[in-house]
Amino acid sequence: MTNDLPPSPAPERGPLVRGLLAILRAVITVFIILDELLRPLYRPLLRRLAELRVMRRLEDIVAALPPPLVLLALAIPFAIAEPLKLFGLLLFARGQFWAGLVVTAFAHLMSFVFVERIYHAGREKLMSYRWFAWIMGQIVRVRDSVLGWVRATPAYGLAMRTRDAVRRWWRTMLA
Repeated sequence: MTNDLPPSPAPERGPLVRGLLAILRAVITVFIILDELLRPLYRPLLRRLAELRVMRRLEDIVAALPPPLVLLALAIPFAIAEPLKLFGLLLFARGQFWAGLVVTAFAHLMSFVFVERIYHAGREKLMSYRWFAWIMGQIVRVRDSVLGWVRATPAYGLAMRTRDAVRRWWRTMLA
């Protein structure tokens, strides 16, 4: 027996849900735009850190580990950095700007330096876990969807035009 009923329409979202979603979208947009604007400042630093002999040695060690130990090597700094990011936001919310800034910056640096480098070195072994590969696929799908939405907003376009104008101005100042 087949179901001949038409699919039921999605329930109408109330004003509270629509308002909360709008706030969430605005916050995500601001964070993505800030990341795009600050990337030229921190990416060269991260490249230099990745080129250090100690970091290359760490990557070689991680690459030689069996998959369970690569997962553990990734989990430890991740389990430290992510709660620290939330703690930094809590400090900001409590009005402790400088403490929040230091904790948040340290947590992001830890993510960039350790989590990213360990993931890069052990990616092939991590992806041998089907559940891990599925989770990473979902993360990439959601990230790409959110980035696509944010990049279509006028705020993102304005931020990128402003960034490009500042870069052009800076280059003329240096020349």
